[in-house]
Amino acid sequence: MVLNASSGPVIGITTYLEQSRFGLWDTPAAVLARGYLDGVVNGGGVPVLLPPAGHVTADLLSRVDGLIVAGGADIDPVHYGADRAPETGPARPDRDHSEHVLIEAALANGVPLLAVCRGMQLLNVVLGGTLHQHLPDLVGNTDHLPTPGVYGRVPVKVLPDSRLSAILGSEVDVHCHHHQALDTLGAGLVSVAWAGDGVIEAVELAEPEFVLGVQWHPEENGADSRLFAALVSAAKENG
Repeated sequence: MVLNASSGPVIGITTYLEQSRFGLWDTPAAVLARGYLDGVVNGGGVPVLLPPAGHVTADLLSRVDGLIVAGGADIDPVHYGADRAPETGPARPDRDHSEHVLIEAALANGVPLLAVCRGMQLLNVVLGGTLHQHLPDLVGNTDHLPTPGVYGRVPVKVLPDSRLSAILGSEVDVHCHHHQALDTLGAGLVSVAWAGDGVIEAVELAEPEFVLGVQWHPEENGADSRLFAALVSAAKENG
């Protein structure tokens, strides 16, 4: 690996492919909210972007010490055997495929994994779980996504004695931006945090592997890098 190990564990982060404007340009680009990068750096790691481009294989994870599957667009319901609801967004087959490959490889090889929002949903789908496609129809509120582009602030209760409670404690206020959520849990996943309306806000796999999914966006709270630091610490121990 080119990066010096003394710099800290290398954390791969999946990205979007979007039409983007910056400087003089309006062009397709691999993009990611800076909060992910700052979270990894503040947690003691080295961030590396993993765009859904080219032929993504499990070998890619041999280059990193930990993996973050970032938030983003809705997962194509075909992957969990459901018909598409009218509220489900357009499919992103590039991300669905590449991130599926990376999650499977991380699980198979013990690579520490933090799955954020869409990432948690895809982790659940990879393990055979299903999703609710439109939360307001289920819970009767828009607390988790008040307006597109605006994060909801949601209080979350965390299961005692879980990995997540050891990191964040028993309660935490989080930034949410999701209109979908976990329904049937995938094999081995345990729900460890819930919003007041019962929506699952975090899941994890049993130890010793570090596999944690959060439905919220920890990258939006620049003052709290505990989740990123926990991933970096697990990556360091794993290495």
